[in-house]
Amino acid sequence: MITKNIWPLLLAVLLAAGCMRATPVPQVRYGEAVRVVSSAAFTFEDDLDGESLQLALDRSLNYYNGAGRDKTYHLGEMTFPASHLRESLLTLRDILRQGVRGAELKKQLTEKFDIYQSAGTDGGGAVVFTGYFEPLLEGSLVRTEKYRYPLYRVPPDLINQRISRTETKISRLYNGESVPYYSRRDIDKNKILQGRSLELIWVDNPVDLFFLHIQGSGKIRLADGSFLTVSATSSNGRPFRSVARHMLDNGIIQNKDASYRNIKRLLKDKSDEELYDILSYNERYIFFRFVEKDPIGALGEPVTPGRTIATDPQYFPEGAPAFIRLSKPVLDKEGNLTPRRISFSRFVFNQDKGSAIKGPGRVDLFCGFGAEGELMAGSLKETGELYFLIKK
Repeated sequence: MITKNIWPLLLAVLLAAGCMRATPVPQVRYGEAVRVVSSAAFTFEDDLDGESLQLALDRSLNYYNGAGRDKTYHLGEMTFPASHLRESLLTLRDILRQGVRGAELKKQLTEKFDIYQSAGTDGGGAVVFTGYFEPLLEGSLVRTEKYRYPLYRVPPDLINQRISRTETKISRLYNGESVPYYSRRDIDKNKILQGRSLELIWVDNPVDLFFLHIQGSGKIRLADGSFLTVSATSSNGRPFRSVARHMLDNGIIQNKDASYRNIKRLLKDKSDEELYDILSYNERYIFFRFVEKDPIGALGEPVTPGRTIATDPQYFPEGAPAFIRLSKPVLDKEGNLTPRRISFSRFVFNQDKGSAIKGPGRVDLFCGFGAEGELMAGSLKETGELYFLIKK
């Protein structure tokens, strides 16, 4: 998530969580999480291309036609069957394919959709947006002296038990009893999984690997120039804890030096022993799998740059069409933040979630791949508005 002046990313990645962020405790009750609003103030302007919009829409349709077809979905206290959300997508697709814009687009959307605004964290409609991206690492399918830091596949002794619609308990058996699964310290420092043929691929840097754990998916470039895509498939079920906050609280780094670049540089200067002592403060550990091409979101479908958002599924329906309005900072040619902000709006789809994206006042926007996605994600920490479009 990286280049210059990306303290917002540090907050979004290190100070708070699994799609990462400093997340306020939800204060809005389910019944007050959304409200129907008038479209009078809307222009429904979209700043991205129509191809990405159609691609993201089709991916939500694939979900409702497949894994999500028998579920019901929550929008505040309301529930909708998959069939109704599927019809919402089909109706939206029909309108968009007409190529209408401006007043005519607004007219058709208003006639056929109810528009629900998120109440935000405090009920006033203000939603905090951050960004995430797909990082690029260097790696090898075999262990070498250079590539010696493994990504692990899901261990066979990890027990994944569904407790409720949104809660899963992860554990292992020890002497016949259920106990928490191994921590990051157990796995990275004590190498409890080593020698069990669980290594998926090896990379050259443990700090980059840690941030891949935070992002949840990424690409790995092999020595022959080819790429493999990895995506999170499970975790050890342990809590996420902020390594950046831990470093600040313990004097490892000072506030004035707590930029993303400085923290990453400091971590890379540590020996493996020192590094693992710091990183182990975050007990959560991620297990990966290979995927064909694009990173996979929480729906089991690929995520789309600029079009996929992550929200809390307790409040908002997975896969549903949405519309966002916010501002973003303007960067100079070197990737530095400038004082300028520009407003933008676009259609998006609720296709992902994050362990710390909680409540109706948080959204994470997928910003894409590599340095460009990293630059966008690193600069995005803005307050904006979130709306869902549900067919009448």
